Amino acid sequence: MTKAVLITGATAGIGQACARRFASEGWKVIGTGRRADRLDALKAELGDAFEGRIMDVRDTDFDALARDVGPVDCLLNNAGLAPPMTTMQDADQAPLDNAIETNISALVDLTRAVLPGLIERRGAVINLASVAATYPYKGGAVYAGTKAFVRQFSLGLRCDLAGTGVRVTSIEPGMVETEFTLVRNGGDQAASLQPHMNINALELMPVSQSWAGFAVEREGA
Repeated sequence: MTKAVLITGATAGIGQACARRFASEGWKVIGTGRRADRLDALKAELGDAFEGRIMDVRDTDFDALARDVGPVDCLLNNAGLAPPMTTMQDADQAPLDNAIETNISALVDLTRAVLPGLIERRGAVINLASVAATYPYKGGAVYAGTKAFVRQFSLGLRCDLAGTGVRVTSIEPGMVETEFTLVRNGGDQAASLQPHMNINALELMPVSQSWAGFAVEREGA
């Protein structure tokens, strides 16, 4: 039986690269995104291995989607966005709400909707967090906060699913180009491990990136 993976945000970046990788490994890929032309291009490239769904995760009936798609063997919660990098005191509210709705609310809602099928097939949940979940930076309070939620949600979800055989992995990349190492060494392997193994978290960072030192503000300096 061909395995099926549901990938959100499959029209660019990590999601698009993961769609190609899973298809190359013989999976049926159900990819979602807001840009029909990108989904059409993936369909033309990947053929019958790919099925595109036009949708915005902030405005989707995930229960209906889960019924329509049917049980899947892997959910890859990739869709996400970052508000403009600015301090909280200078931020506009709307971009913050968009990030929270996309990175947290939609991820939780979709995961809950597809869990029955994942449990039935002893599948896997792969959540795209970020090194920002661990390493703070100025202007990134909301984005980093959403990714810290994704990381902790992944760990908590694994507790909930203990005994079901469902694997849960938080992948936490640093700076990313479109074709990223995690696609080859993380995403597909996390979904294809031996049944008794689970990758809890996978943090990847390019050599050129590191976390900054402490910032110290001295009065009168």
